Amino acid sequence: MTDRFHSFVVFAEMRTGSNFLESNLNAFKGLNCHGEAFNPHFLGYPHNEPILGIDQKTRDRDPHALLDAIRKNTARLSGFRYFHDHDPRVFDAIMDDPRCAKIILTRNPVESYVSWKIAQETGQWKLTDVKAHKAAQAVFDAREFEAHLEALQAFQIELMNRLQVSGQTAFYVAYEDLQSVDVMNGLAKFLGVNETLENLDTNLKKQNPSPISAKVSNYEEMIGALARLDRFDLTRTPNFEPRRGPNVPSYVTAAEAPLLYLPLRSAPRVEIMDWLAAVDGVGRGALNTKMSQKELRQWQRDRPGHRSFTVIRHPLARAHDAFCRHILSTGKGSFVQLRKTMIRRYNMPLPPDGPDTSYTVAEHRAAFAAFLSWLKGNLAGQTAIRVDAAWCSQAQAIQGFGELCLPDRIIREAEMAVELPALAASVGLADAPPPSPAEPDQPFTLDDIYDDEIEKLAAQAYQRDYLTFGFSRWK
Repeated sequence: MTDRFHSFVVFAEMRTGSNFLESNLNAFKGLNCHGEAFNPHFLGYPHNEPILGIDQKTRDRDPHALLDAIRKNTARLSGFRYFHDHDPRVFDAIMDDPRCAKIILTRNPVESYVSWKIAQETGQWKLTDVKAHKAAQAVFDAREFEAHLEALQAFQIELMNRLQVSGQTAFYVAYEDLQSVDVMNGLAKFLGVNETLENLDTNLKKQNPSPISAKVSNYEEMIGALARLDRFDLTRTPNFEPRRGPNVPSYVTAAEAPLLYLPLRSAPRVEIMDWLAAVDGVGRGALNTKMSQKELRQWQRDRPGHRSFTVIRHPLARAHDAFCRHILSTGKGSFVQLRKTMIRRYNMPLPPDGPDTSYTVAEHRAAFAAFLSWLKGNLAGQTAIRVDAAWCSQAQAIQGFGELCLPDRIIREAEMAVELPALAASVGLADAPPPSPAEPDQPFTLDDIYDDEIEKLAAQAYQRDYLTFGFSRWK
């Protein structure tokens, strides 16, 4: 309980991410969310115990008894999730109470409807690891969706009107906001809790991270039914990657030229640093690295007309570089503990001690294909393993740059021999040499294993990069 509020309610609906929001609320020591406390079919959660001494029979007889218990819980600020079809007998008491904090969670109604239909089909309502994922497609029913949409909109209008006439305000959270630890900390601040989280709860995973078009069996029929509605953004590519900061210490500036390089992991880096050094006729050691944000801003102020750039690589080639460098190998730069987990938990066919002379091209292709399949789930937030900067989407990394300094130019690796000298010429360096090409991957190159299936797996894992940057087939 805080000075401002004695309880809270999360207004949400099925398949809007309310379980994930609740798990993060409960990560704060000062908060306790009791699930769907007024669901007419169960108490809090299916097969759950009484809430604050109130069992389901008592609640059904007098729901205000449970509401009072939640309000009077002084150990922690307590709350619950409330959907439009929950016990209406407590709705007025909730809305008329300004000391009950209102949190309103929303999601694109088409996405929540499709997710609900898939969950009905699979019987899977939560996911903690991609290994247990059950796949299915939804069948879109126009009349059913219209009823679903009407119920959601009516409830949202009712909430808004009741808040307006009572002079209250609510904390609004969109489904996409659930991936932001800053938003969660802001919500805690709104509730009057003086705590912050360092990271979000990672136990629950997104169950269906694919685009809507891949989740609905009669997609074209659905498009026709929704033809008059243009607010659902059906063709967007979902993004469940964690947000990334600008990572300023990784930035590199030329020794003298007003050029700033924003490196992407698993893309050409050493070759570009050598090129930056050659622009000024110095060694790589003369480049400026490991800057603080303050030092970067000072560098920018001292060099009006400076240019910043990054170099992107085809997603398939980048994934192969990351795989060879960090996952396949057991030497310097490898993620030893992570690769052990991949072998043990995800059955990835990696050589236990790294590749040796007996390691074949066929084995390499099988291992890399398994890595690409795993990447799809990892980038969608469906595994317990971090999304490392070595293989995160380039779109997400560049978006992180934008918090401080967007690159003036995004140059493709295939075009850097022309684009980099042109960039140097734009700041008055007309005789800059072209960069050297990147060294081939070891122990086998992508050429050795490339085929249609490898391309398809990469496109599925990195659909956002393919779409954002217009990448076509690698070869």
